[in-house]
Amino acid sequence: MNISQPEWMIGLMSGTSVDGIDAALIRTDGEQVVARDAHIMVPYDASLAADIHALMRGVGERDATARRITLAHVKVVETLIEKASIARGEIKLIGFHGQTIHHDPANKTTVQLGDGALLAERTGISVVNDFRSADVAAGGQGAPLVPLYHAALAQGLPKPLAVVNIGGVANVTYIEDDRIIALDCGTGGALMDDEMRARTGKNYDENGERASRGSVHTDILVRWMAHDFFNLPAPKSLDRNQFSRDAVAPLSTEDALATLAAFTVEGIAHALARMPLMPKRLLVAGGGRHNTHLMRSLSKRLNVSVEPVEAVGWNGDMLEAEAFAFLAARSVRGLPLSLPTTTGVPQAVTGGAFYPA
Repeated sequence: MNISQPEWMIGLMSGTSVDGIDAALIRTDGEQVVARDAHIMVPYDASLAADIHALMRGVGERDATARRITLAHVKVVETLIEKASIARGEIKLIGFHGQTIHHDPANKTTVQLGDGALLAERTGISVVNDFRSADVAAGGQGAPLVPLYHAALAQGLPKPLAVVNIGGVANVTYIEDDRIIALDCGTGGALMDDEMRARTGKNYDENGERASRGSVHTDILVRWMAHDFFNLPAPKSLDRNQFSRDAVAPLSTEDALATLAAFTVEGIAHALARMPLMPKRLLVAGGGRHNTHLMRSLSKRLNVSVEPVEAVGWNGDMLEAEAFAFLAARSVRGLPLSLPTTTGVPQAVTGGAFYPA
């Protein structure tokens, strides 16, 4: 496929929080973003989410679940196209991340479920998926992959700048002129959400209200921060299930959530303290930016401006979905998706598998 100018692309992202599918339509050539159009988030139905969580634990039918995930993405694409001001024929490509169920770069394995060929067949639009495998095979961490998109959007903003995405896992992109450093820095919302589901049946702690009433158990926090992961140099990546909630099981719901929130904040602070310069500004994306308690805690912990990415006109709910449209364009052009300073790959590599319509 030839892309010589910005084209309309759909990006699809289903993250480790397993809450649903984000879809966004942008116009890009993989180097610049010139326009945005429709975007939607569609929750997974409960049975599919349960099957995905089961696969993360190593049980269940992988092929059947992969097909269900793909067909769910087909519906999302169709819904997005109905909402868009762009005709289907103008959409050049879909960037399909798929659903991560396992990520172990130390053993050169990463698994994102989703059938690119089936998605291309059902939508009639060419697809790029399997974005992480080439990086992992070359010795990289396979994550995070969004930093190149952050850097493209951040052109013209004062540097050094840090973008923190708080999804299931939290990751940091540090941008200083032409230097980009990225790393997963710790847990994001996954453990807090899991704790809320286990204790209350609700999917998350709205605005961090329960956490705000709790007390942080610093002994538990200190033990978590002593984990080898935090001694590893950037770049590095973290599996959603790397840390357990067992330590907070004896605590009240409020104290458990407060301690888990403090763990997320401390992981971010730990990463930023090891950047070449302290960023002048911290822009927060992902679901975590809606957690008032988490944002307030970050502001108290860090002596920098902490703001949601909407402060600079970005869509914090859709950055990752938009990024995979951007990366799909880079993939078909043979441009790098990852750098030594973003995933630890020995040299910049492209990636992705292409499925024509």
